[in-house]
Amino acid sequence: MKKEVFITGLSSFFPNSPVSNDEIEDFLGLISGKHSKVQRVVLKQNGIKKRYYALNKNQKITHTNAEMAMQAIQKLLASTGKSQKEIELLACATATPDQILPSHASMVHGLWEEPVEIFSSAGVCLSCLQALKIAYLSIASSEKQNAICSTSELVSAMLLSKNFDIEYERCCNLGVNPYMALEKDFLRFMLSDGASCALLENHPKNEGVSLKIEWIEMDSYANETPTCMFAGAVREENGELKSWKAFETQDLVDNSLMVIKQDIKLLGVKLIPLWIRHIKSCLNKHHLTTEDIDYVIPHSSSMVIYNNLINAMKDEGFNLYKKEWFTNLTRVGNIGSSAILAALDEFCSTRNLKSGEKIMLLVPESGRFSYGTVLLSVV
Repeated sequence: MKKEVFITGLSSFFPNSPVSNDEIEDFLGLISGKHSKVQRVVLKQNGIKKRYYALNKNQKITHTNAEMAMQAIQKLLASTGKSQKEIELLACATATPDQILPSHASMVHGLWEEPVEIFSSAGVCLSCLQALKIAYLSIASSEKQNAICSTSELVSAMLLSKNFDIEYERCCNLGVNPYMALEKDFLRFMLSDGASCALLENHPKNEGVSLKIEWIEMDSYANETPTCMFAGAVREENGELKSWKAFETQDLVDNSLMVIKQDIKLLGVKLIPLWIRHIKSCLNKHHLTTEDIDYVIPHSSSMVIYNNLINAMKDEGFNLYKKEWFTNLTRVGNIGSSAILAALDEFCSTRNLKSGEKIMLLVPESGRFSYGTVLLSVV
């Protein structure tokens, strides 16, 4: 018989001081000494006012990804009164590990003092729910009594101007328009660093609010869609990715191969319709209607997407848009896999939640269009 699983603690960590819109290029640098042509437009559309970088203005890393994850975990342990020795599973998620090998979870665990079982989820934004589901199922199956789901991102180091300069100069030398493609440049004004985590247990805490995990559902539509967001590859004319492994060493630098890229046109066409399709399938599977939901917390990369999702629901008569929605995107930026737990952490700390209320978490991933939904009950 499946055990009940509860989130009994949440925490977040953001490195250094918040960075305003006017300071972005002070930290990330100017590509070939020139201000971005898309910055103003991108910032107007995404609505982000502040973000965090694990960098200083000398473009030196101040915190590794693993260190940020551990900072959030230490806050979680302190707030819940747990010790490392009591934790039975550490499930970690990130899109931006400090290295290719070993796993991100290994590096986070390397900062611990006690042995523990670990799990690493690699991907884009949805990796958070993949790690959360492993933690959830481990407890639900009675394999574990508790687990920590850790999420963290160090993306700023991938956005530094030095990663783009050589491609820019090469294009100039070849007589090619050196303007950095929007699919590369705009992400420099979207993404943020940070970490968040949750403690899962097989019982609610004695005092205060706990969140019962009713279910976690995920769907991938990669079988229907081409790749939209990628790094370490080039997308060829036929839509297939050519891996960095197939390139000569110099090509990796000449083509800024390791920076993150996104197809904005494809994103605009596919993201919202598939997202609504996924949410509706979750509600149908669990025999729920929008009337059963009290709060909606979506992960969104920009306020344009946030508002487009609400407007698309209105157009379809899908009444989930009528519920109370929450986002902290404008205050912390897009922190990828860490976004949803960081938003849930802030939401729970700023609301007087009542027993029985239902919270729906919505996470899209534009890598190749995967989606996840979580239903939580306040207890």
